[in-house]
Amino acid sequence: MSIISPVATDASGNPKQTGSMQTLDKNDFLQLLVTKLQHQDPLKPMDDQDFIAQLAQFSSLEQMYNIAEGIQTSNQWDFLQMQSMNNVMAAGFIGREIKAEFNGVYVDKDNEPKISFTTDRYADEIEFEIRDAGGDLVRRLKVEDMEPGSGSVKWDGKDEQGNRVEEGYYTVSSTAVTGTGSSFSPQLALIGTVSTVIYRDGAAYLIVDGTEVALGDVTAIAEPGSLSEDK
Repeated sequence: MSIISPVATDASGNPKQTGSMQTLDKNDFLQLLVTKLQHQDPLKPMDDQDFIAQLAQFSSLEQMYNIAEGIQTSNQWDFLQMQSMNNVMAAGFIGREIKAEFNGVYVDKDNEPKISFTTDRYADEIEFEIRDAGGDLVRRLKVEDMEPGSGSVKWDGKDEQGNRVEEGYYTVSSTAVTGTGSSFSPQLALIGTVSTVIYRDGAAYLIVDGTEVALGDVTAIAEPGSLSEDK
């Protein structure tokens, strides 16, 4: 008598997804085993060896399920612990000078995000494209006659029609054109002193000269004035 497999497989023996339930857990397997016992032929009861083999298979499945559940719980705990450590560490950034690279800004109900950038050559014009989470263009901003160095442009949080955009994260890309017509991409980066730390959705964000910076975007930390001198 053949052994019931707890997971549907294809011709190569690989698990496959079938029906509305994509996987079977230990309770489903036990139910299959009980159902098979209930519907067996009384004149041909299940062979002892087959029955023991199926019980052993159920035991192995239960152990694997418990191990996977334990790993998932452990990973969730590790993530929460790491997130808490990052949040505590972020408070130590207040008053420190940082350098950060980013590719977007966060808009709330009334802020006006500042987009900071750095260019290593003269730009006749720099254009910034701001897009929403779906990739749709919501606003274009331009800076003209930019000398090499650092600069910034403020976004009032409105779209091309003058309407206030919805609260959320918006990506920013930049393209510059030189006086000779060649193009390049300025670096979206800022150097400044952290004035505030805010927490949103369990994550820490640094406020630097009015710009919100994710903790993971920080590339350098120093005493006030150190990075500004290097810049």
